[in-house]
Amino acid sequence: MQKTRTWIGFVIIHVIFMGVWGALIELPEKNGFPATLGYVVWALTMIPAAIIALSINKWKLDHDRNSILYGCLSGFLGAVGQLVLFFTLKIAPAYIVFPILSLTPVVTILLAVLFLKESTGIVGWIGIGIAVLAILLLSYVPAGNGNTLGYLWIVMTIIPLVAWGTQGFVMRFANDKMKAESIFFYMMISSVALIPIALWMTDFSKPINYGLNGPYLAAGIQILNAFGALCLVYAFRYGKAIIVAPMTTALSPVLTVVISLIIYAVIPHPLIIAGIVLAIVSALLMGIAESKMERKNNIKVAERTLLNQVK
Repeated sequence: MQKTRTWIGFVIIHVIFMGVWGALIELPEKNGFPATLGYVVWALTMIPAAIIALSINKWKLDHDRNSILYGCLSGFLGAVGQLVLFFTLKIAPAYIVFPILSLTPVVTILLAVLFLKESTGIVGWIGIGIAVLAILLLSYVPAGNGNTLGYLWIVMTIIPLVAWGTQGFVMRFANDKMKAESIFFYMMISSVALIPIALWMTDFSKPINYGLNGPYLAAGIQILNAFGALCLVYAFRYGKAIIVAPMTTALSPVLTVVISLIIYAVIPHPLIIAGIVLAIVSALLMGIAESKMERKNNIKVAERTLLNQVK
């Protein structure tokens, strides 16, 4: 019973943290704090979360070559996606960006099917089909209403979508070879390593808000992301992936959309609303399909281990 309560608690915290983070992430920049410096703040908030993770694991860190490679690659993909996301939110509101980003399992599953010869099943393919339709609806721009959103935001949103989906694919390998805390630690290292690039991209000749609603607000928002991700690690540790994945994949964007629409005080075009709903449904199906794939992989690993023991 305690185990059940534990994973549910981590899922709830993750959904709340990531949902609120997604809705508020663009506020510091609207207050005059550049997106590039927002990335710097995000990378720094990963440090305390990584330290807590290592302390929970009794300071044991996997440091073989493969662990460093997989961990840093996961971190690099996550960091690149995060950096591009800041710029994406400059030209498109969170309530249409995050439903598309919730479709990252599409990329993960397609890569697994192509390179690992895994089968996603009917649920996965239905989810992929719905995802394509959702993206088309979300990219709809009503004619003649003065909408200047354009289509650049779609291209920029696809970058973190692919990066984070590929990150999930890489972590599929890493989870069988190293501890989750070590993966998170190397993700932090990779994120911090890209700080000089973010600083180089910052235009310091323009006024920068260093007040409470600038870097301090950014820190308060970004730490939700860091500890939300850490809670997800432990949700998968204590709960069943087939339950945890759909809940976290689908519910966080729902909360982001609801909060964002309240902040913007707007009602999107009906086609965009339909796209948001379809994206959430697709994310749910993708989560179920990905969980089934992971469960099949675990069964195969267990069978191979048993055969090796028999031999």
